[in-house]
Amino acid sequence: MFLTISTTGTPERPATDLGFLLHKHPDKAQTFSTSHGTAHVFYPEASVERCTAALLLEVDPVALVRRGKGKGRGGAPDAALAQYVNDRPYAASSLLSVALSTVFKSALRGVCAALPERAEAPLALRVEVPALPARGGAELVRKLFGPLGWSSVEAQPVALDDRFPAWGDSRYVQLVLEGELRLADALRQLYVLLPVLDDAKHYWVATDEVDKLLRAGEGWLAEHPEQKLITSRYLSRRWGLTRQAMERLELVRLAESDDLEVEDVDNAVDETTDTEERPFPLAEQRRDAILEALRAAGASRVLDLGCGQGQLVQALLKDVRFTEIVGVDVSVRALTIAGRRLKLDRLGERQAARVQLLQGSLTYTDKRLAGYDAAVLSEVIEHLDLPRLPALEYAVFGSARPRTVLVTTPNVEYNVRWETLPAGHVRHGDHRFEWTREEFRSWAGAVAQRHGYEVRFVPVGPDDPEVGPPTQMAVFEKTDTTDAPNRTQKEAKAA
Repeated sequence: MFLTISTTGTPERPATDLGFLLHKHPDKAQTFSTSHGTAHVFYPEASVERCTAALLLEVDPVALVRRGKGKGRGGAPDAALAQYVNDRPYAASSLLSVALSTVFKSALRGVCAALPERAEAPLALRVEVPALPARGGAELVRKLFGPLGWSSVEAQPVALDDRFPAWGDSRYVQLVLEGELRLADALRQLYVLLPVLDDAKHYWVATDEVDKLLRAGEGWLAEHPEQKLITSRYLSRRWGLTRQAMERLELVRLAESDDLEVEDVDNAVDETTDTEERPFPLAEQRRDAILEALRAAGASRVLDLGCGQGQLVQALLKDVRFTEIVGVDVSVRALTIAGRRLKLDRLGERQAARVQLLQGSLTYTDKRLAGYDAAVLSEVIEHLDLPRLPALEYAVFGSARPRTVLVTTPNVEYNVRWETLPAGHVRHGDHRFEWTREEFRSWAGAVAQRHGYEVRFVPVGPDDPEVGPPTQMAVFEKTDTTDAPNRTQKEAKAA
């Protein structure tokens, strides 16, 4: 994977100033490690009249497979053989974008302490990318780079095979850009548009990608005629993130048109005088109630049993008082999504040591779950058939026996307050039952008595005087001093 940046100069302004702007000395060949290979920076030519900096990225195919965002989804579009046969080591893609941001970090920001005036001034630049995937062809390349100030945009299609002209052109082009631009602007454009033209990314696109796009697109993306296509492709066509980015770009455009700051445009809500409460999702209220109960219990080692896609694990990870967090779920797919949400492959060593995701069934005893301060069963029990509840009860309260157990479940009496929920229907298609407040209290009280716990009940959400809260939470605290459950061996086996 290869890219060159060239400039020309005069004795008064030598071309070798490019080395200062890139923070890479022309007399040295330097090597940098990236998550998927090794990046090399060297200068094929460096004189007063002309200077060329080259970035060569050697992709490690093993790392590409291991660190990719799922088998067959590491960037190559053909999933069946993508691990073994793909263009990632050769064609410019998001791998090269990440290498650009890693190797030329200061240059991307336009920072140069040695020559600040050169960093702010346009340079006569020539950028060459020998193999660039272009989903949309050479015409799309010209549409994307043309409005950005380049005087010349050449996108020469690469033939599938020179020996067989009848086969036509491949989806790759040889890109040459020429014009007078600030080096930082040119690098930012490449950082965004390389993966856009490839229409793929080698890593999972999360919410922080919106901020990356807006930072790199500052000064040019808000007014670009292909803004929607660029935003959608850069964010891997995730419509929620795309909409968020488009809304923020519109604010930037409005601010620039009126010569204002974005904060001055986005001032419709005065935080000091606003009296209208924003809707507070029940899921967030539930997580807040769980976190508050865990802090009150002094728990530091916590189990999230039935962790699903990892929302609660993510919230726990943000609080340093929770030193060990284990998410457990029977669904491999849910655990995979949770891992992406938590960015496990990008966590620092200290953070990674705090969290673990395990596959397991909550209706079977598991020695790995013993000895924790607290366990959370958030919206879990209603997904089990009623005959399976005794097995879950013994696995959690009889075998694992954490000091504190939190159980939340819907309050069926509150369902009449949901305008969109037809009468007689449960809140989720997979709910096997939904209990009244009395039914939940009766079950929780019996569980506490059988296993040596005390239980109290906490409302979650608005506590309606007639039908109670939308979610009910039971807080179990262990009262006995032994780890042996108050059940006979026969009862345990039966469970």
